[in-house]
Amino acid sequence: MSSLPPSSFSAIPAKNKTVIIGAGFLASYIAKTLVASSSRNTVLLASRNPEKLHSKLSHLGNQILPAKANVDISKGEGLDELLKGASTVVNLVGIMHGSPALFDSVQWKGAQNVAQASEKAGAKLIHISAIGADPTSPIDYWRTKGLGEQAVLEFSPKATIIRPSLVFGPGDGFFTRFANLAKYLPFLPVFGGGTSLFQPVYAGDLAKAIEIISRSSSDPEVAAMVDGKICEAGGPTVYTYKELMQLTLKYAEKSRPILSLPYQVGLLQGLVLERLPENLFTVTRSQVNQLRSNNIVADPLPSTTHVSFAKVLAAFPPPAVPSSAPPPKAKTEAEVLTPAEEILPEYLGSGAEDGGVLERVKGGKRMHGGKGFQG
Repeated sequence: MSSLPPSSFSAIPAKNKTVIIGAGFLASYIAKTLVASSSRNTVLLASRNPEKLHSKLSHLGNQILPAKANVDISKGEGLDELLKGASTVVNLVGIMHGSPALFDSVQWKGAQNVAQASEKAGAKLIHISAIGADPTSPIDYWRTKGLGEQAVLEFSPKATIIRPSLVFGPGDGFFTRFANLAKYLPFLPVFGGGTSLFQPVYAGDLAKAIEIISRSSSDPEVAAMVDGKICEAGGPTVYTYKELMQLTLKYAEKSRPILSLPYQVGLLQGLVLERLPENLFTVTRSQVNQLRSNNIVADPLPSTTHVSFAKVLAAFPPPAVPSSAPPPKAKTEAEVLTPAEEILPEYLGSGAEDGGVLERVKGGKRMHGGKGFQG
């Protein structure tokens, strides 16, 4: 039996193992994008309950590694073992409801635990935060997102932080939720006139950016652009909150009035509903207060600490896929961002495909949707 000489093994490319912590909506997009981009990429899903998402991805074969359950980043136990051999770690864990202590333990101390373990493993950390993150904010969600960012860069200085605006795509928790609410409510509510601004970003574009950033360990050009940087991620269009409701109704094919309520009414609703088990109608006082502020990419971006989301996507196109067709034309920064109007018909209303779960082929790469929850 013939065998390769020892020197030949060094020429065999090593596998790139990515650990995704948090088995929700965005994790599906990231995992499928990583698998589609290279046969060398393997993905390990880790969360408290990753089994459902893992089963949906099992058709991708041995690039999807056995999932790791009962992972609790707030305690940090087992993270060192979990991240052994990882080249990239993506921390998606976040919460929308809970006490100040719970926000502290998950979004601040939990982020710190992941950063310390990633640095110990020698892995590139990609930390998902949120536009509005501010350690001085009176709103626990934004306060702990800001404190988490500080901890990440303190303990893992080459980490990249992504701050998305509202994330959309099949399986999302915004457009899908309000389309469902329109089935039961005689109107859709907005607060304070619905004038706050949002810049929805497509989950598939976020997944592409994360795949690019994951190359930083082996690509000096990527590293020079993204290491230690904050990337605020928004889509090509800024909408008011009321306009988002109008988009929802249009593509869900529903006719409902949009009713503006005073913020005080929303706060009273939150006072009651946040004490009940989470359901389709849940709203919290914190969420209502968040609507008082715009949720859009800073303009201009701080030049030394931030990097443009569109610039990352345009500078590093997807890896070439073997094909007899000519390679796709490179896109400009203005062309790389996917508009909501292109995607919403695919999962809202009668035009939805396969119950809102869609595999898309775009630009030579498979892009997938999936249902789930954040964290």
